[in-house]
Amino acid sequence: MKNIQTKNNLKKWIGLVVMNALVSLFIVVFFMQGVTDSLMNFLIAFLWGFSISFTQWVGISGINEWLNNKFSWLHNPVKKLIIEIVTFLSYSSSAFVLVQFFNFYVWRGILPAESWPWIIKSLPYTILISFVISLIFYALGFFREWKQSFVQAEKLKVEMLAYKYESLRNQINPHFLFNSLNVLSDLVYDDQRMAVKFIQQMSDLFRYVLDSRDKELVPLRDELEFIRSYTFMLKTRFEEKLKIEIDVEANTDDYIVPMSLQLLIENAVKHNEVSEAFPLRISIRKNADSLEVENNVQPKNAGDDSKKTGLKNITQQYAFFSERPIKIITSDERFLVRLPILKALEK
Repeated sequence: MKNIQTKNNLKKWIGLVVMNALVSLFIVVFFMQGVTDSLMNFLIAFLWGFSISFTQWVGISGINEWLNNKFSWLHNPVKKLIIEIVTFLSYSSSAFVLVQFFNFYVWRGILPAESWPWIIKSLPYTILISFVISLIFYALGFFREWKQSFVQAEKLKVEMLAYKYESLRNQINPHFLFNSLNVLSDLVYDDQRMAVKFIQQMSDLFRYVLDSRDKELVPLRDELEFIRSYTFMLKTRFEEKLKIEIDVEANTDDYIVPMSLQLLIENAVKHNEVSEAFPLRISIRKNADSLEVENNVQPKNAGDDSKKTGLKNITQQYAFFSERPIKIITSDERFLVRLPILKALEK
C-alpha cells in the first residue's frame, strides 16, 4: 500500500514538472523574444520561465487545497470566491516579484532596485493569469463538491432503503410473532377480555408497520401511538418484569424516523435481563428538541454479540434528514440514546 502511494506521488510530481516545462516553453516563445540565438540564452530563458510557472502553479494549488479544507463551496460559495481571488492575487503577485528579483540577479547580475521597472511592466499579466486561474479553480471545486454531495445523497438514500427493509423485517420476524401468539394463546384461556384487547393492539401495531414502510418520516404522535401498542404487548408478556414510562407531549410539527423508538426498545429488551429479580426499566422522554430513550444496563448472562446494526441504521437514516447527530451515552448503569426531533420544515 505504501509503495502504491509512493508511485502515485511520483507520477503526480512528474506530471507537474512536464506540465510546467510546457508552460515554460510557451512563456519563452511568446514573452521572451530574441533568446533563441544561442543554446545558453535559450536554457536561461527556459529556467526563468520554469521558475515562474512552477512557483505559481504549486503555490496556488496548495492554497486552493487549504481553502477547500477551510470553506465549503456549497455553503459559502461567494465568501470562498472572494477569499480565493484575494489570496491567489496576493500570493501570485508576491511570488512573481520575488522570483523575478532572483532571476534578474542570478542570470543578469541586476539588483532588485534596478530590475523593478521591468518587473512592474509584466506584473499586470501575472495578475490577469492568476485571476483566470482563480475562476478555473472555483468552477472545478464547486462542481467537484456538488458531485460529491450528490453521490453522498444517493448513498444515504440507498442506506435508508436498506434500513427500512431491515426495520420492517425486524418488526415482523418469526420470533416476535411466535412470542406474541404464545401470549395470545394463554390469554384466550385465562382472560378473554384481555385477549380481545391484545388482538386489537396487535392489529394496530402491524397496520402501522405496513402503513409506515413507504414513508421517510412520520408524525411523532403517530409513532407514540404505535409505541403504546408495542409496549402493551411487551408488558402483557413480561408483566412487572418490564417497566416502560413514556413522558412525551408531541407537537403537530414534530416528526421522527418511523419505528426508531420501537427498535431502541427492542434492543433494550434483547440485550438486557428481564426478570423479577432484575426488572428492566425503560424511559422515553422529551428533552428540548430531542427524544431520550434510556434503560438500566443489566446484560444477559449469555453475553452480547450485538454488532449494533440497528443503531447504525438509525444514525444513517437521521443523517439524511438532519445535520444534528444521534447521541449515545453509555455507562455501567445506564444506556441512553438521544434522537433529534425533526420539524415539518426539515421534511
